[in-house]
Amino acid sequence: MNFKVYIMPDEGYWAGGRFQFSISIPANYPHEAPKVHCDTKSYHPNLDLEGNVCLNILREEWKPILSVSAVVHGLQFLFLEPNPEDPLNKAAAEVMQQNPTQFKRNVYSSMRGGYVDGVRF
Repeated sequence: MNFKVYIMPDEGYWAGGRFQFSISIPANYPHEAPKVHCDTKSYHPNLDLEGNVCLNILREEWKPILSVSAVVHGLQFLFLEPNPEDPLNKAAAEVMQQNPTQFKRNVYSSMRGGYVDGVRF
């Protein structure tokens, strides 16, 4: 039970991007949340450069009643409403909160394969 999901936002900072996620369903699903990894290097407060994803329903708020569909909707929501209050990429979250114009420039640069803070995307 391993598959890929592509999130392609049509609005927000990441509009026009294509982000690949690997989802793995554990043997004891639905009692354990799916494992999710972002395969696309992204400048995002809730995704670190290793592809780890910070989404509350993948951690402490997982309940067996939730579905893979809920996870995919949660991933979509991360691109519409990123949460700088619960970051994995603390530097991106700080820029987002303190200088939204620079954050937008950083996202734009990262989506075009540029450098942000010395990291090539």
